[in-house]
Amino acid sequence: MSQKTAIITGGSRGLGRDMAISLAKDGVNIIFSYHNNEAKAKEVISEVEALSQKAAAFTFDANDYQSGQEFISKATNYLKEENGNTNFDFLINNAGTGTFNLVSDTNEAQFDEMMNVHLKSVYFLTQAALPYLNEEGRIINISSGLTRFSFPGMSAYALMKGGIEVFTRYLAKELGDRKITANVIAPGAIATDFAGGSNKDEDKVAIISSLTALGRVGEAEDVGGVVAFLCSDKAGWINGQRIEVSGGMLV
Repeated sequence: MSQKTAIITGGSRGLGRDMAISLAKDGVNIIFSYHNNEAKAKEVISEVEALSQKAAAFTFDANDYQSGQEFISKATNYLKEENGNTNFDFLINNAGTGTFNLVSDTNEAQFDEMMNVHLKSVYFLTQAALPYLNEEGRIINISSGLTRFSFPGMSAYALMKGGIEVFTRYLAKELGDRKITANVIAPGAIATDFAGGSNKDEDKVAIISSLTALGRVGEAEDVGGVVAFLCSDKAGWINGQRIEVSGGMLV
């Protein structure tokens, strides 16, 4: 059986890094993007290769439409050289950043960045990738618990993530004839460097823990395994679904 390949955006750190490692542990080769930290990208490549899987990384700026097109081109050219064909099996749209601004304080530039990074780039990068996605492939988009519950200052970010959840259902419907599934994972508060690493702040961790049924803040490892599961044969009948991975936050 030929080995499968995943393409992950934003795979050099945080959630994306753990997704790459979790999939590599399941025997999946990894192609991922990074924004500008080449050293971190090389660390992830080494970790994947230590698990006896192939890994490659290419730059991608989620705020730039053309960058997404170029990333898919680089990834498929790499696959052609490595495997003799351009196809892959799993697309995980994970790259992103956050901004904290009340509705009354959000300016157009901040709104446009959230739209470009979290909605437009995902839509058009996925579009560019679709011709190369194998039959019975998987698409996993990353949303947020903030589409279900609300915290002041996150409206622009959450609005775009809500759009991603709608987009995912449309992908599931339109790609059914190719037996490709599309699902969305919605993490709760995770202690990574995302948005300045605020979820590592001691006071905020205490608040999050008190609002979460399992009594702690999330870790990257809590999400990577769910991505690996959705890419496994065990999850083949899950399609068009939003799966919240929040430890029971604000249930």
